Amino acid sequence: MVDTAALLAAYDAQMRMPPGTVPAGEIHEHDGPLLRIVGEHMGRIRGPRDLGVSGAALDRLIARQRDYFRDRDQAVEWKVRAHDLPAELPERLVAAGFVAQGPSTVLIGVAEEVATEPVLPDGVVLRRVSEAGDLRRIADHETVVWGFDLSWVAGHLGAHVKADPDHITILVAETDDQIVCAAWTIYSPGTDFGALLGGTTLEQWRGRGLYRAILAARAREAAARGFRLLHVDASPDSAPILRRCGFHEVTTSRHYQWTPPAKAVE
Repeated sequence: MVDTAALLAAYDAQMRMPPGTVPAGEIHEHDGPLLRIVGEHMGRIRGPRDLGVSGAALDRLIARQRDYFRDRDQAVEWKVRAHDLPAELPERLVAAGFVAQGPSTVLIGVAEEVATEPVLPDGVVLRRVSEAGDLRRIADHETVVWGFDLSWVAGHLGAHVKADPDHITILVAETDDQIVCAAWTIYSPGTDFGALLGGTTLEQWRGRGLYRAILAARAREAAARGFRLLHVDASPDSAPILRRCGFHEVTTSRHYQWTPPAKAVE
């Protein structure tokens, strides 16, 4: 039996605040128990499992983050896990104007158990990339898959590469010069974890093992680098595949997003 409580404890201890190199252009600021991440396309708020405040003090903490990004005329997202404390946090975020996004499943896998030989469909090759042109192609691919503008992904990945090329692995599966699947891993030095991100496949290529192949390749590299565990905030499409590959659900997560009001046009 897998000790999911131990996996969750490791996650809570090591993955709450982004460790390691800060990407180029980002600023990490602390406000009480929170980490405020500034400089990306959208602000981000991260915190420990238990914020240690409630009631009016929690409302003030939330308002400070909202107002900080209001003054920057920028949206912000606050990540909350299902087991976070205080339990009133989601309702108080909503009361402050944050809007709940769809939930994700937090899954953890043991890298060596997931690290099988990647099996690709005929005519598809797997390639590691880092050049700006390839990162723009990935952003275009992600935009097509998700159906909304993800052009910012190119700059986001480029900032990670610039900060420390060894702490990120970016993979594409290609055929006829077309990206059909893309994904990346961010390694967190000093922890047991590699975070699996991206993971998108063109609709017409789904069901052909591409996601499994790019997952296996990332697991092999993480294990080779000495990272024992893999973490994913999985979409409803990815979660069943990950479970079949040996990942274990430890909790769920949800982003609460605040967007500044549109300015009146004179």
